[in-house]
Amino acid sequence: MAAFVAVSASAQVTEDFKPASTNQEGKQYPMVNSQRMVRAQISAPEANSVKLDIGGVKYEMKKDANGVWTGESAPQDEGFHYYQLNIDGASVPDPGSKYYYGASRWGSGIDIPAADEDFYTVKNVPQGSVNEVYYYSSVTQQMRHGYIYLPAEYYANPTKKFPVLYLQHGMGENETGWSAQGKTGIIMDNLIAAGKAKPFIIFMDNGLNARKPGEQPMGFGGPRPGGQRPQGGARPAGGQRPRLSGADFAKMARRMGGAFEEVLIKDIIPMVEKNYRVIADADHRAMAGLSMGGMQTHGITLNNPKTFAYVGIFSGGSISADELTDVPDFKATNKVLFMSAGGKEKGMAEGEGSVINAAEGLKKIGINAHSYISPETAHEWQTWRRSLYQFAQLLFK
Repeated sequence: MAAFVAVSASAQVTEDFKPASTNQEGKQYPMVNSQRMVRAQISAPEANSVKLDIGGVKYEMKKDANGVWTGESAPQDEGFHYYQLNIDGASVPDPGSKYYYGASRWGSGIDIPAADEDFYTVKNVPQGSVNEVYYYSSVTQQMRHGYIYLPAEYYANPTKKFPVLYLQHGMGENETGWSAQGKTGIIMDNLIAAGKAKPFIIFMDNGLNARKPGEQPMGFGGPRPGGQRPQGGARPAGGQRPRLSGADFAKMARRMGGAFEEVLIKDIIPMVEKNYRVIADADHRAMAGLSMGGMQTHGITLNNPKTFAYVGIFSGGSISADELTDVPDFKATNKVLFMSAGGKEKGMAEGEGSVINAAEGLKKIGINAHSYISPETAHEWQTWRRSLYQFAQLLFK
């Protein structure tokens, strides 16, 4: 259940609100101020109650004489957040914002300005493209849909072949997440133009809807009353997942690929290598993902150790040195293993189970392991944007 907060009228609110960058064209609301508070506004003269629901917390809005409701949130973390409006008990998208797929629905999203947003800001540099791709899956026996990022050099140098990163979203999201919320194309264009990353292709697919004929949709124990978690599988404050032992987590990760693992190995990779100019070997293949996609990456790369030389797990746990005891081919093939988390993700950012500890253990057995902690962010897109920025600079070098 989402928490409810009534923002006090006496709270000190800095009146320097500006329209959010994620608004629909010409829309003034929602707005964000220098305190990173979100102000929403909607005309609903016949409504009796309107709340702003962001990050699983509901903030009361007030109606004026014209039937216009206005209200503010508490300060938010930097970066992208899903949100919605609750009007007389019904949760609906804000007509002022652009829509994004997350929390298992199309709905509103807002970007809170960040001190480091320069790395995902559009600049006058050579521009790659993010294109839709339809392909037939022999595993699901259906047409499927993904997105592919092609760097600017793919067009400028028509004889060159490129490495590929297969990049996966989180629970409740789909193949649009990395390009829309994650700003993948912008991040890559800026990195390549700055000479910080080698040009490579990125393929982004839906890791949740892959199932063989007759199979049930993938999930963690069936439908959830009251809706899905926000932010790619994050729980609102106050709720923690039950802690799994390292062995149990490893077993679950190895199963996480489901039918998607077969789709990736049997359909996606062969399709990309047939239709695009790529270098078709393990040394030029990478896989990464966030949250659930990180767990899928964990399982798929261990199950197929000779397929990917570069592995990235963002807020999806970690691979331990013990797990590689029975997977000698992983150590033989792997060139980089990158694991990250948000600084507010206590289970992964601190303590015995942290990605930092996991990386140190892996280094002792000869793995080129890297860890990264995103400052002052939780299980959210700013963590994953920063993770991609860091990981991309390690690839294919």
